[in-house]
Amino acid sequence: MTSEDERELTALLERLRQEHRDLDSAIEALTSVTGSDVLQIQRLKKRKLQLKDRISHLEDQLFPDIIA
Repeated sequence: MTSEDERELTALLERLRQEHRDLDSAIEALTSVTGSDVLQIQRLKKRKLQLKDRISHLEDQLFPDIIA
């Protein structure tokens, strides 16, 4: 992996982490409102899990576990 690839992956990783944090805030805000849309909350949680999986995959690419 070239240093350019690594920089691109690192930038993407940071954007995904920010989106994950934003979704967390949105979910928290929606759940605090009485009568909020349960389906919308479920969709946001599903998106958040997808982001978490993608973040984990990118972290594995950038920082592989090397067993010596």
